[in-house]
Amino acid sequence: MNALPLRHLLLALSVVAVWGSNFVIIKWALATFTPLWLAALRFSLAALPLLWIVRPAVPARVLVSYGLLIGVGQFGLLFWAMRSAISPGVASLVLQSQVFFTLLLALLIKGQRLKRLQTAALVLAWAGIAWIAWQVDGSATPLGLSLALVAAFCWGCANLIGQSAGKVDMLGFMVWSSACAAPALIALAWWVEGPQALLRSAQAADVGAWTAVLWQALGNTLFGYGIWGWLLARHAAAQVVPTALLVPVIGMGCAAWWMGEALPAWKLQGAALVMAGLGLNLWSARR
Repeated sequence: MNALPLRHLLLALSVVAVWGSNFVIIKWALATFTPLWLAALRFSLAALPLLWIVRPAVPARVLVSYGLLIGVGQFGLLFWAMRSAISPGVASLVLQSQVFFTLLLALLIKGQRLKRLQTAALVLAWAGIAWIAWQVDGSATPLGLSLALVAAFCWGCANLIGQSAGKVDMLGFMVWSSACAAPALIALAWWVEGPQALLRSAQAADVGAWTAVLWQALGNTLFGYGIWGWLLARHAAAQVVPTALLVPVIGMGCAAWWMGEALPAWKLQGAALVMAGLGLNLWSARR
């Protein structure tokens, strides 16, 4: 298994930087918008401006399944958890269990294999995540952890579905899969959160809140998942997804810097294990 070319590695790291810093922005947006309504706005704004301009040559079932897994499964549940049940830093960590779900699913379904050093790297990174999860001090509730884990599993499933689409127009793929997610999220928000809550949050939103929503649509959905899917269409999952293990390192750092979230020694120790695992994986691939 060859290492990622430098240009592709830099693209993956740029996505990781966007995703890691985004957890703080999500928390800011959730101060105004209800969780499902925020997810609905995110995917609606990602789809509507370009819906009639781009269209990928992808079966509808792939677009629908990917859109529902990312929109409803991943972000609907993640936003619900982050409203009050898990902090941004811990959420950024737990969500990266998608790496292990993705690789496990790839092993079971597609027969992709890991080298011994790559297996050791994932064990090392998992130890870092498990260490932080074990130490949580009110930063997450059992419900928050459970919702974040299910969200990570949905992301792992979506990774393989996106990979199965092959080398397609990823901008069009993300626009149309977002269009598949938006109606389901709008219906859920209307049913679960109620029309009055949706209206009140839209009326209360200021420029900062709408900017956070726009960043969710453009920066995280179209750029982040577009580039991520583009890389997965060209490389094995074992080459691409381990770079996402840096997301919690960035996420915890941003949460500590911008929101004053505590950054005790055990979080730094866990982050060091995650980074060591990522470094070992990249070194193994380049060997």
